Amino acid sequence: MHIEFFVEEESAEAFLQGLVPKVISEGNSFFVHVFQGKRDLLGHLPARLKGYRNWLPVDWRIAVLVDEDRQDCKRLKAELEAAARGAGFATKTSLDQRGQFVVLNRVAIEELEAWYFGDVEALVKAYPGVPPTLDRKEKYREPDAIPGGTWETLERVLQRAGYFPAGLPKMEVARKMAPLMDPQRNRSKSFQHFVAGLRAFLEPSEPTPVKPF
Repeated sequence: MHIEFFVEEESAEAFLQGLVPKVISEGNSFFVHVFQGKRDLLGHLPARLKGYRNWLPVDWRIAVLVDEDRQDCKRLKAELEAAARGAGFATKTSLDQRGQFVVLNRVAIEELEAWYFGDVEALVKAYPGVPPTLDRKEKYREPDAIPGGTWETLERVLQRAGYFPAGLPKMEVARKMAPLMDPQRNRSKSFQHFVAGLRAFLEPSEPTPVKPF
C-alpha cells in the first residue's frame, strides 16, 4: 500500500514524516505533498483529485489533512468530501459498494498543535521544562477544545517553560514532537480519527480498482 498525503503547510509534512511510520506497517510507503496554505490546498484539490483518478494504481490511497482554524468543521469536511466525490472516489465517510474507500479526509481540530497537547508525555520529553501535570489542568484536559488558538497556546506554554522567546518555530517543534508521540495514548479525538482512518487503509481487503472516466 502507498499513501499520498495532501497537507497545507511544511510543519504538517514534518509531523507526518515522524508519525506515519509509527502507524502504517513496514513494507508500505507514503509521500507528502505540501500546498501553500489551506486556501491553496482547497482551491487545487478538486482538479488534483481528478488528475489522480485517471492513473491511480489499485494499491494507492490518498489522505487529505487540513486544520480547522476555527472554521465550521462540518462545512470544511463537506467541502473535502465533495471534492473527492466529484473526482469519482469513495471516501471513509461514503464507502463504495464493497465497503472500501480510496480517499481519507481529516480535519485537525482546531490545529495540528492540539495533537501535541494530546500527548503531554511526549511534549515533556521534547521540552523538559513543561510541567508533566499540564494535562491535569482544566484548560488542557480536552486538546480539541483548547480556547484561543492551539499554536498560540503552545507558544505560551513553551515560552513559560523557557523555550522560544522569539516565537514558536512550528517546523522545529513538529520534527521534535512526532518521533516521541505514542499514537495509542493521544487524547485528541481528531488525532485518533486520523490514525484510525490510516489504519483502515491497511485492513485486509481486495484492492479497490480505480478506473478512469
